[in-house]
Amino acid sequence: MAIEGGCNAVASTYGVLAACSRKYAHKIPFIVKINHNEFISYPNKFDQIMFGSVEDAWNLGAVAVGATIYFGSEESGRQIIEVAQAFERAHELGMATILWCYTRNNAFKKDGIDYHTSADLTGQANHLGVTIQADIIKQKLATNNGGYTAINFGKTHPKVYSELTTNHPIDLNRYQVANCYMGKIGLINSGGESKGASDLSDAVTTAVINKRAGGQGLISGRKAFQRPVKEGVELLNAIQDVYLAKDITIA
Repeated sequence: MAIEGGCNAVASTYGVLAACSRKYAHKIPFIVKINHNEFISYPNKFDQIMFGSVEDAWNLGAVAVGATIYFGSEESGRQIIEVAQAFERAHELGMATILWCYTRNNAFKKDGIDYHTSADLTGQANHLGVTIQADIIKQKLATNNGGYTAINFGKTHPKVYSELTTNHPIDLNRYQVANCYMGKIGLINSGGESKGASDLSDAVTTAVINKRAGGQGLISGRKAFQRPVKEGVELLNAIQDVYLAKDITIA
């Protein structure tokens, strides 16, 4: 699907990519996700665990490695160290690095509002991600703001909410871009979970917001690959059309 859809890379796990690397590694760039969550432990826990080495990814022909850090979680300190070391090694081998900068803490939900995708918290996660030398930041599209002030922790400034952002989706996304060294490190947004009939319009909307805010693309996962190939390719092409359209410019 990724090849037929004209994607510029495919990201997946060691096992998936290693199983087909001899056939496809020279046909489309591979991004190997080197850490994952797992849901067989009881009770379930939310942690990112290293499943292999950067050398393994390099040996199977990957051009880049990806990793997730759950910023805000109890385990985030260990994850930051592990991923920073892995990214350093990847750069030594000439590979690119992509960081899934997700926030994760039950305290980030308050008064019925979920601040896991607030512009201020995700923006800080992005800043930490580029600091440990991620070449590309992957982040969920911001849906609100004021996580720091609502939860009353960390450090922020009133101008973050009065002058640097508004409640407009493009401005919220622009703040995420600004926290990637003012866009010097590319921000790509998540395509989001599959919701069925609205997937195509949701993906196109996210692409328009990302492009107009100064972002550099989308990673589309379940919206595309959890459907027949023809439908998945059509969704991928619709996203690409947004970035090819010259009349959709930075806001």
